[in-house]
Amino acid sequence: MAGADEQKDNTDSIIADIQKRITEAFDMFDHESNKTVDVREVGTIIRSLGCCPSEAELHDMLNMIEEEEPTGYIRFEKFLPMMTKVLMERRYKPVPEDQLLRAFQVLDAEGKGYLSQEELTKYMTEEGEPFNQEELEEMLSAAVDPDKGSIQYKEYVSIMSLEET
Repeated sequence: MAGADEQKDNTDSIIADIQKRITEAFDMFDHESNKTVDVREVGTIIRSLGCCPSEAELHDMLNMIEEEEPTGYIRFEKFLPMMTKVLMERRYKPVPEDQLLRAFQVLDAEGKGYLSQEELTKYMTEEGEPFNQEELEEMLSAAVDPDKGSIQYKEYVSIMSLEET
């Protein structure tokens, strides 16, 4: 049964590595070093770990780990097992680069190779799952080419595509 033991050791090693990454990400937002983070930071922590859940999926995740009486904080002891399971199951993977590029090309009906800030703002606030003002400002700060004042989406897509970890 050496093979089974080896496989278990490998799985344990993967879990240990994942839990180390989760702990490091959580600790960055645990400003009071008391093993809690503000519930509003959880989405950022999850996305920093390479998961891209929708707002509805994020809300479901928060419901699983929130206290019975909401405190506005999430405890590490509840976050770690949930996030370990999510990462082990490879849920909420980011959209591949080619799919992102095709989406921008659909929005760029004229085939210019870029979108104006106004166009992107309109699409991101009026279509699908709308961005809030903070999300929009964060996206625009990363997406807008400072020299051209527009979103050169081929460059932006390659920047925002997350590499497999």
